[in-house]
Amino acid sequence: MMSVMAAVMEGPLADLSKWGTEGCSIARAMDLIGTRSAVLILREAYYGTTRFDGFARRVGITDAAAASQLRKLTTAGLLEKRPYQEEGKRTRNEYVLTPMGRDLLPAVVALWQWGDTYLQPGPAPLHRVDVTTGEPVRAELRSADGTEVPLEQLAVRVNPDYLRYRDAERAKNRDATP
Repeated sequence: MMSVMAAVMEGPLADLSKWGTEGCSIARAMDLIGTRSAVLILREAYYGTTRFDGFARRVGITDAAAASQLRKLTTAGLLEKRPYQEEGKRTRNEYVLTPMGRDLLPAVVALWQWGDTYLQPGPAPLHRVDVTTGEPVRAELRSADGTEVPLEQLAVRVNPDYLRYRDAERAKNRDATP
């Protein structure tokens, strides 16, 4: 029989049947970037694409789909619109990564390396390397001291700051109800 390898769920989280997943950060992230076109637009932004037509063409989506995803990513704060004007043409907007969008890079790189490992029929088509050293770059789960943390060593515990925030929000909403 194969043993189950899972994160260590601590305290009240240990019994999965006794708590729900409301407020889950993974669910919120997927609501925002959980479509193929959203992730591929981010890929293109990391590659340096900034113009609307470049996103639509390189991702292979319609102008309407590109406009919808760019609007969503901009409204959410991952991209920022900046005006530009080519000589003799009207002003247009380009889309550039914000700090929030840049902070998503490790998650996108993790998907990329997972796809390289499990979905490519042969060698990975592209390598991620440090521009200075040429050394390979990977997304990994590590503790603050740099130690790699495998799934069975990952502990998940309730954040007391979240509980205080949640309780304050509930109280505020109760007080605001007539």
